[in-house]
Amino acid sequence: MTFKADFVGKRKYFIALSLVLIVVSVIFIFTKGFNFGVDFTGGIEISVSVQDVDMTVAEMRELLSAEDPDFAAARIIKQRPLTEEGSSEQRSRFSIIVNTSESEESITAKMLAGLEVKDVTNDNILSVSTISGYAAQEIRGYAWIAVTVSMALLLLYITIRFKFSFGVGAILTLIHDVIIVLGFYSIFGIEFNAPVVASLLTLVGYSLNDTIVVYDRIRENTKKMRGKTIETVVNTSINDVIVRSINTSLTTFLAVLTLFIFSGEVLRPFAFGMLVGVVVGTYSSLYISSPVVIEWLKRSESRSHA
Repeated sequence: MTFKADFVGKRKYFIALSLVLIVVSVIFIFTKGFNFGVDFTGGIEISVSVQDVDMTVAEMRELLSAEDPDFAAARIIKQRPLTEEGSSEQRSRFSIIVNTSESEESITAKMLAGLEVKDVTNDNILSVSTISGYAAQEIRGYAWIAVTVSMALLLLYITIRFKFSFGVGAILTLIHDVIIVLGFYSIFGIEFNAPVVASLLTLVGYSLNDTIVVYDRIRENTKKMRGKTIETVVNTSINDVIVRSINTSLTTFLAVLTLFIFSGEVLRPFAFGMLVGVVVGTYSSLYISSPVVIEWLKRSESRSHA
């Protein structure tokens, strides 16, 4: 099956759509921010189960704040209910993150005292983890360094394999993808933790792979279609690979969707990033990276003829 759609002719519409998504994402990132996990904020995270399956976050906060005002600023998330082994009875499950310098034992004791009316005991504590503020700052710093270094190395690789203009197109595409995915994390309030950084780096690799497929076909068709305009060559190349790209992305999307639906709370932020990233990465590889190359090459040609 071969497409003969005019993708290049409509590139202004695709670029306009991307600009809108980027602007919306940036606005949310700078106004709403991210729902950082304990590995980025530091503090103590306690996972606890409660017999009252209908208990709300507001009720949990009220009970804990009555015991210690520090809990008023805690981040409390109601997670998927637990089903006890050997029975169909469900219990509600909460993640409580407190940014404090107190010890685990002290915070846990206060939490148990506040939830005593709900018959919560030490047996109901599922897990306790602590990350210092310094460690959280270090993780955050290294995360952004990893993303930046990966971008620089990818620019070098694309420049060596193709041309510098292709490298610029690939990097702008990856920046486009990362900003939009970050915007979705901010908009939906999905927890932003260390696995999310792994998701972003995986997305960068996935999107780049799709982009290279398009660039390879452009390079092949440039030799085969000598005398044709760059727009014609690029449009033909996109039509040549679009079925392959959509099929690959669809199978990946279905696999990640299954992971997002059935995974636990730890993997869900990672799966969310991949879910959005597969769609955005496929779109940008086909409709954003190539138009950037077209404009860059046309400007290079005009400067060389001047």
